[in-house]
Amino acid sequence: MLRDMKSQPTGLRAAAVGAAFGIALASGGAWAQLDQLSIMAPASPGGGWDQTARAMQKALQDSGTVRNVEVTNVTGAGGTIGLAQFVSRSAGQADQLMITGLVMVGAILTNQSPVTLEQTTPIARLTGEYEVIVVPAASEITSLDQLLDQLKADPASVSWAGGSAGGTDHILAGLIAKAVGADPALVNYVPFSGGGEALASLLANDVTAGVSGLGEFEAQIAAGELRALAISSPERLEGYDIPTLMEQGVPVELSNWRGVVAPPGIDDAERDALVAAVEAMVNSESWQTTLTQRNWMSLYLAGDEFAEFLKNDQARATEILKDIGLVQ
Repeated sequence: MLRDMKSQPTGLRAAAVGAAFGIALASGGAWAQLDQLSIMAPASPGGGWDQTARAMQKALQDSGTVRNVEVTNVTGAGGTIGLAQFVSRSAGQADQLMITGLVMVGAILTNQSPVTLEQTTPIARLTGEYEVIVVPAASEITSLDQLLDQLKADPASVSWAGGSAGGTDHILAGLIAKAVGADPALVNYVPFSGGGEALASLLANDVTAGVSGLGEFEAQIAAGELRALAISSPERLEGYDIPTLMEQGVPVELSNWRGVVAPPGIDDAERDALVAAVEAMVNSESWQTTLTQRNWMSLYLAGDEFAEFLKNDQARATEILKDIGLVQ
């Protein structure tokens, strides 16, 4: 059963899509449904990358964009084990995709991975979450300015609770320090293996501040247990009375984004077919429903624009992790 995809937003000729995926076209030259796609989640089942892969699986199939979608999991080392397998085993295969994100960008650097995202084919950035900086409600610090004044006077006196060393939270703490003139190498970052541990440390007033995705601290902020000082979005988020870093004079914007890449060695027509398929998925009712149900923020950016974003994001992460001292 082939699905007419003329109405879907693509920049490809039907013949190019058909050739790229080795499928037949419907009569009259209509767009053909893609037959098979495999999506690797380079992490354990249940986590953010796995959830993204399975949400894509459902939306691609529900929308009729792809007939059969398989999700596989390869765990370990911040996604770099999966990345290595993806690049080596899937090269030239245009029916393969892999979930990636800023966490992998950091893990590649801190794990000194010999395989990098530069060896993949960027397809699209899909979703993301902005980071929030909080302090315990009992803290004497009531504003970002107070926190930054202490950071500038004595960086080591400000302890930051966040996720794994070299991850998104650590990157943001380093970027903030650098932006206000403090030495990122002196940032007193306390990594925790899970958000629950970081939250417990904050609520016990054991650390000065916490940094994580908004969803991690949202309930405690609403309950008055944590005080939100700033968020890393370019503009204030609707429904949240949290000022941005930028509006408070700190020129830093950061999202913990998730996206999807294809293997190396595919040609332009194959890449464009995958971009078109993902765009059709993003515009589908199924994907939009998933965004609403999971409270995911769409940060969709496709093709060449995503490739440029990825290049810049890797350069920024490399620079700040070198400044912090985690990367040589």
